[in-house]
This record gives sequence, structure tokens and C-alpha cells, in this order.
Amino acid sequence: MKHPITYVFALLAMLTFFSGNIAADTFEGRKKCSSCHKAQAKSWKDTAHAKAMESLKPNTREEAKIKAKLDPAKDYTKDKDCVGCHVDGFGEKGGYTIASPKKMLTGVGCESCHGPGRKYRGDHRKSGQQFEKSGKTTPRKKLADKGQDFHFEESCNACHLNYEGSPWKGAKAPYTPFTPEVDEKYTFNFDKMVKDVGAMHEHYKLDGTFVGEPKFKYHDEFQAEAKVAKDDKKGKD
Repeated sequence: MKHPITYVFALLAMLTFFSGNIAADTFEGRKKCSSCHKAQAKSWKDTAHAKAMESLKPNTREEAKIKAKLDPAKDYTKDKDCVGCHVDGFGEKGGYTIASPKKMLTGVGCESCHGPGRKYRGDHRKSGQQFEKSGKTTPRKKLADKGQDFHFEESCNACHLNYEGSPWKGAKAPYTPFTPEVDEKYTFNFDKMVKDVGAMHEHYKLDGTFVGEPKFKYHDEFQAEAKVAKDDKKGKD
């Protein structure tokens, strides 16, 4: 029979492993992303996603709320059934909370699409520095293994297609009241919407730091039409 102390050490090792993983998988807020991706962040500020929380305030989007059978005079910014789709990481470790709201997590920002940054941001930054110094590239798989999302369609579906009768299999309560039955404009097509710079952000030339799969399915298309950022000559892929 093994000595009890062996089990204690094994248990401690397991707790350290899992707590370390959980602690690392947190949201940091868009400020850290924006320190390198300045042009993207500036473009994002003018999008509907950036202003997502504004629509929950009283006396905003009155006609849309009435159509959806919501009270246009009500403040929904503290409604747990609504807030999740208007901020980053609601209900997740390090994400936005109603009790202690953080400005850099307000709105649908970088981490809502690309995943919580603490796990992969350090590697992302180091890879950029290595590329600038020596031209050494990094496999995207390294970041994907750390939690960066290169597809994020499911993240979009979780809000835009989360209604009763939705074609998306992941739909569950609390459902969004903004459905295609209320207004056709709420019909969600990811492939179309992800190309709408009014909803997302403009794309800028990246310097090629990261290579290989997984790669967002429109990456090459976006890069072929991308601008060169005026305040960030070298993009950060």
C-alpha cells in the first residue's frame, strides 16, 4: 500500500495543474490587444460590436425593442439574460461581470472572437518580436493549442442564432428576443456578416509572423484586399 503522503502530493499536483490551466484561461481586455493592433482597434471603435452595450441602455433602439416585446424605457445593462451578448467573457473566468464592470471588456471586442488572451498573448507577442528580429515564423497551431480561436463562427452563432426554432443546434435559454420572425434583418449569415466592416473591423496587412493551419477561412481573401496601417506599418498576424 502506498504511503498516504504520496496521495497528498498527487492531489496537490493535480490541483496545481488544473487551477493553473483555469487561471490562465482568462480574459484580459482589449487594451492589451490594442497595444500592438492599433489600426484594428481604432477601426473596431466605430463598429456595431463596439457599441453593443449602448443598445441595452434606456430609451435606445426604442422601435427595435418594442418589436421584440421589450420595454424601451428599461435599463438592460444589468440584466444577466441580456448582457452576455454585449460584452467579452460574461460568465467566464476573468470576463465581464455586472457587479464589477470593466470598460475594456464592455462591447463585443477582440476576445469575444479570438478567445481569452491570457493563455496565448505572451506567445503571440514573443513570436512577433522574433519575427521582427530574425524573420523567424511561428506555426499558428502553437497559438491554437494555447486557446486562440482562428474560426470563431460558433462564438457568433451563440448570440446571433440563439433563439427558439433556430437552425443552430447549440441554441438554449436564455434566448435572444431579436429573431428573424421579429424582423428579417436579424437573419444571421456568418459568411456575409464577417465581411461587414461595420460590424467587425477593417483588415490590415499583416507581416507574416504566423504560418500554417489553422487559418481563418477568409484570411487570404482579407489579406489580398487589406490596407497598410498608417500607424502600424508592420501588422501583427
